[in-house]
Amino acid sequence: MYIIIVNPSILSQAGLPFSGVLTATVLLSFFCSLMMGLYARNPIVVAPGMGLNAFFTFTAVKGMGIRPEVALGAVFWAGILFLLLSLLNVRSAIVRIIPLPIRYAVSAGIGLFITLIGFENARFIIANPATLVGIARLSDPVVLTFVFGLLLTAVLVVRDVPGAIIIGIVLTTLAAWPIGRYWGDASAINFGQRTLVNFQGLIAAPDFSLLGKLDLAGSFSWALWPVIFAFAFTDLFDSLSTFVGVAEAGGIQDENGQPRNLNRSLLTDAVSTTLAGLLGTSPGTAYIESAVGIAQGGRTGLTAIVAGCCFLPFLFLSPLLSVIPAIATAPALVLVGAFMMKPITRINWGQLDDALPAFLALVLIPFSYSITQGLIWGFLSWTVIKVAVGKRRDVPLGLWIVDVFCVLALFSGH
Repeated sequence: MYIIIVNPSILSQAGLPFSGVLTATVLLSFFCSLMMGLYARNPIVVAPGMGLNAFFTFTAVKGMGIRPEVALGAVFWAGILFLLLSLLNVRSAIVRIIPLPIRYAVSAGIGLFITLIGFENARFIIANPATLVGIARLSDPVVLTFVFGLLLTAVLVVRDVPGAIIIGIVLTTLAAWPIGRYWGDASAINFGQRTLVNFQGLIAAPDFSLLGKLDLAGSFSWALWPVIFAFAFTDLFDSLSTFVGVAEAGGIQDENGQPRNLNRSLLTDAVSTTLAGLLGTSPGTAYIESAVGIAQGGRTGLTAIVAGCCFLPFLFLSPLLSVIPAIATAPALVLVGAFMMKPITRINWGQLDDALPAFLALVLIPFSYSITQGLIWGFLSWTVIKVAVGKRRDVPLGLWIVDVFCVLALFSGH
């Protein structure tokens, strides 16, 4: 459920209204989790994806200067592309095109990116003219409160406390309440308000202001194809890895050892991305946290249906949830980044022609503040290195086509 808070806090930085994104997040999570339960019959929850929301805000809108409405249109077209790939059943061909080490590295790189965003939102990592980045003064009450929240949440997670991230967000919010009232001055670090926590009420009507606000025509342009490509294929890789991981962990596989009802699950995931653009949020995807529900005994689509219904009450709680400051959600971002690092253990770091392209993809995502740049340089370096060492067979024809788009994206400035 942390996505109900974290997703609006990230997308609001792209200029979208917090309450509007919250409504879109709840509706998407409800409808698509319902579809996953009723149609795909899997106990897997669907919601706006972490990493994809960071790409939307910090790469597409802030980095490339794309208007939020145009970015929502790109999300819609990415969903249509994903939908076509699912209907045509070409997922296996797509998976074969992208080298496994690059997939693992991109997943971990997105985790580092999310972690960096968390540290930045808490003003723990700040700009430093001498060293480019630096750590803020620990005497700052905001930084100290963030450190308290991070360590507290980490302890709760390590101890397997149910709802650890949500408990951490609530307790960090309570700890931040005195800042600007009785302790410190929040305005000194450019949070834009005298106090960090401001109660604005408990209940309000849902905010449908983002419904249908996407710019379909403006987003369907050659310059936006790298963004559409990144949305679609990042979502595809994320979904496949989630379905495989959850199926293996929970034993919900078919007679061939494949994730149960994979085609229907991927189709549901594609619908969630398309619907996200229409509702006003970043792409939806299957959540790896679904494994927790499976571990507790959830084996059928009823699990996803119940979880989806649990989102609905939050349609009316946007004033209450907007109380939560950035430093309260920042620990969740940092820890989610840590959860996403696991795939790098599958990379053979002793085989340099695999490891170096993976490394470039891994580090360039956070260092360039762009998931697209990590993908581009991972693909291009893989092709160049493999050809140079005589392993041209490791570069399938489809990857050459992807490389052409990567080069075009570089020369177009994206």
